[in-house]
Amino acid sequence: MTRRELLKTTELFLLDLDGTVYLGEEPIGAMRETLSSLRGMGKRLVFLTNNSSRTEEEYREKLKRIGLWGEGDDVFTSGSAAIGYFHEHLPNARVFLLATDSVKESFRREGICLNEEDPDVCLVAYDTELTFEKMRRFDAFLRNGVRFFATHPDDVCPAPDGSAPDVGSFLALFERSSGRRPELIFGKPFSEMGKGLERRYGVPREKMCMAGDRMHTDIRFANANGMRSILVLSGETTEESRKHFPDVPDLILPDLNHIFDED
Repeated sequence: MTRRELLKTTELFLLDLDGTVYLGEEPIGAMRETLSSLRGMGKRLVFLTNNSSRTEEEYREKLKRIGLWGEGDDVFTSGSAAIGYFHEHLPNARVFLLATDSVKESFRREGICLNEEDPDVCLVAYDTELTFEKMRRFDAFLRNGVRFFATHPDDVCPAPDGSAPDVGSFLALFERSSGRRPELIFGKPFSEMGKGLERRYGVPREKMCMAGDRMHTDIRFANANGMRSILVLSGETTEESRKHFPDVPDLILPDLNHIFDED
């Protein structure tokens, strides 16, 4: 697929964050101008992340601070996908949410009943405020057979000193301690994220394009959900490492700023 064909057929661009539009606190190259040009073409931009340690509002504030936010943009996290699922399928569920305080508060604002005494569902998010006591109580409910969900599967999260344990690492711990694996995972590359995006934006998946730097989450998510995809080589994946994955992107770019280059 050419750049021109992809731009013509895409209504909604799903943009991964770290490694795709910024690195830490710095936009990648001329990213402000690139995103502005996409908006000028009438494209909708949704910043899409598996990282459920922050709320949508916290991500909006960062994107505004570094100059990447624009009118009509939105943020969608794996936590957003979980909230949408509860509203549609389990509206009255009592949820033990292993998460940061700000994320817990965002679930409450959305009408999710959080309950750590008698839950129907245990949901593990990326709790960067994790304590042993939280983990112990969560594990006890898993061993008693309470339903088990997770926001996303990533083993590690990018960090200034390399990486930090992410939800996938938590899941490995709980599997060893309780013998349980989650029955449902919401984030990329799984289908609940795709369903959640369709619910919120009303755009068919074939008119969405996922741009990201990870083959096993971003590109696999697009392929599994019938979306277009752009692999950018500005983050985790290199030209060499991508060859070790079965997933095939529609375009491969050095970074997203090259989307307007001539084919």
